[in-house]
Amino acid sequence: MLGFLGTVAGMIRAFGEIAAAKNVDASLVAGGIQEALITTATGLIVAIPIQIANNYFISRIGRFITEMEEASMFLVDQLADMEHLKQL
Repeated sequence: MLGFLGTVAGMIRAFGEIAAAKNVDASLVAGGIQEALITTATGLIVAIPIQIANNYFISRIGRFITEMEEASMFLVDQLADMEHLKQL
């Protein structure tokens, strides 16, 4: 999100410089566009590994939940079998 914020800030700066200048020159707006691209790239460099880690941990949590559900079903079945044997 910070990368996108930097992109917007860079573009605001670039268009502000265009509006203030009477003669538009490429070097005039290049700084704002460069700022926008640098912040976007930085945001993506941070976000991509975090997204990968998030997906990994969500997958692990899902597997733990499945194992816990299977173990609890096994326990309930064992307790039900023990109760059934008592009644015989």
